[in-house]
Amino acid sequence: MSISLPKSPEEIIPPKKLTRFERARIIGARALQLSMGAPPFIDVSNLPKDPIIIAEKELEMGVLPLTVVRWLRGEVKQLIPVKWLIEEEKKEYYLIKQ
Repeated sequence: MSISLPKSPEEIIPPKKLTRFERARIIGARALQLSMGAPPFIDVSNLPKDPIIIAEKELEMGVLPLTVVRWLRGEVKQLIPVKWLIEEEKKEYYLIKQ
């Protein structure tokens, strides 16, 4: 098994955005951390005190220091920073909206 570390967002294994399963896993894990007393990475003074909403906002802002693992055929895995995937989603959304 080998590990691939992309040097830029162009080298990401498709899809170049978070899948719904990755998104759910990240939000759930972060919401659990927040509910157990972890400090938020963003200002929550104007947000509801719901950890799921805070976790969604942190993910949307791209401040979570997490990495997604994606597997390729042949037992090769790629470690992708969540921030890159969120940036790609924003680019795609911006292009569609124009």
